[in-house]
Amino acid sequence: MGIQLLTRLIKDNSKIYEHFQFSKSRLVVDGSNLFCTLYYGSDLDLRYGGEYDAFEDRIGKFVKALKDCEIEPYVVLDGWSTYSGRIRKTQRKESRIKNAHDTAMGLDVGRSTMPVLVMLMFKQTLVKLNVPLVQCFEKADGQIASLANEWKCPVLSKDSDFYIFDLPAGLLPISYFQWTTVSHNRTESYISCKRYTASRFCTFFNIERQLLPIFAALAVNANNANNANNAKLTNMVWSINPPWDRSRIFSLKGLLRWLSDFQQPRDVLKKLQELFGNSETTNEALKDLQMDMEEYQLPPSYLQDFFTDKTVPPLPQEAHVPIKMSLAVAQGQMSSDILDILVLKRMSLSAAVDIADLPSANLTSRPIRQVMYGLLLRGSEDRVEEIDREGLQVHRTMVRPVHPDVAQQLVLDSWSWYEEPHSVRLQVYLEALGVSEATLSKVPPHLRLPVAVTCYWLQQATPTPE
Repeated sequence: MGIQLLTRLIKDNSKIYEHFQFSKSRLVVDGSNLFCTLYYGSDLDLRYGGEYDAFEDRIGKFVKALKDCEIEPYVVLDGWSTYSGRIRKTQRKESRIKNAHDTAMGLDVGRSTMPVLVMLMFKQTLVKLNVPLVQCFEKADGQIASLANEWKCPVLSKDSDFYIFDLPAGLLPISYFQWTTVSHNRTESYISCKRYTASRFCTFFNIERQLLPIFAALAVNANNANNANNAKLTNMVWSINPPWDRSRIFSLKGLLRWLSDFQQPRDVLKKLQELFGNSETTNEALKDLQMDMEEYQLPPSYLQDFFTDKTVPPLPQEAHVPIKMSLAVAQGQMSSDILDILVLKRMSLSAAVDIADLPSANLTSRPIRQVMYGLLLRGSEDRVEEIDREGLQVHRTMVRPVHPDVAQQLVLDSWSWYEEPHSVRLQVYLEALGVSEATLSKVPPHLRLPVAVTCYWLQQATPTPE
């Protein structure tokens, strides 16, 4: 969920952290956080399509620093989306669309628009460097925490949720992880960093460890002004904030002081019910609060089995995906967008650096995606909801799948298409691009793909290239 201002609170009370010399250990890495930190922290291009060679070099230097200190990284990435949090996701997407437009107009919007293919480069580079990698089939936070708990090793992240999870070896905040300057002593090389543990936090603020999930849930709702369904809960939390701590920004210190009088979460829930009455509205608000608390309970871990023997993580029951394909998604070889298409019939498109008055750049590639939908949906006519932009607003369009002529040769109901001979798969690609093999016959083999893509772009781009 993310807890606003918690990172700043801990930074302002720096004694909660301990200075740490990290070496000779496993490390569970929040891949999404690392990906952003490495790119944004390098002052690499965000306006003209990205600097992929420089980013690959930076990833390599990061992995080398870990290996020099005998640190074994295990990178865990977020996976497919769900229906939850649709309002917040729409707001975030609209913000990215606005930032992409401002970038196209030459405005300085800071670190806001990530080049479209950078995540693909990140995964490919980690695989090339033999770094263990898994792409979860859901939000990864719980699995990261469970694996770190199972292995008794730290987590590397900047996500404030990890301040709440029960992590025996603690959290290493990325912002204090000094991997660019490996240190040495007589016996070993190490990375200087700071380590956070929940026990030190609780000792510092004099609250019980088991109260951290309810603290997090209350803090999230106190600042969640956009969630109209939880207005009662939001008002409830603000009401318990001591008057001397009330301000425009909710005081986490005030909430922690209030919680210090309790031993168990049930005691807090009982007190809230006493304060606000045994009404239906109050009971619904407390039920929502308990659901938020559950997000900080460690789920059963499946990642250890994946990393040790490539056991495929469990998929939702409604996802009818063959083992080979789900393994490819888990290994980062295929995009988790595939699961969105198969399960939700939905595809959320990246915000390209676009001028809002022009059509979305994603429209140019829609015919290719339609072929992909046709292959994934195996002949079904079910439409896929594409989430893109129109102007500066999020726009949703139902898009029909296209079934290429050559695909009729494939046994679609057995998912064999990605194991078909090269010649058959090549025909699918060429048909999607609208280019014949004869057209490319006199083009050197290493240039055929760029030429075919250029031909496609000249036919499909809007506005028409001059």
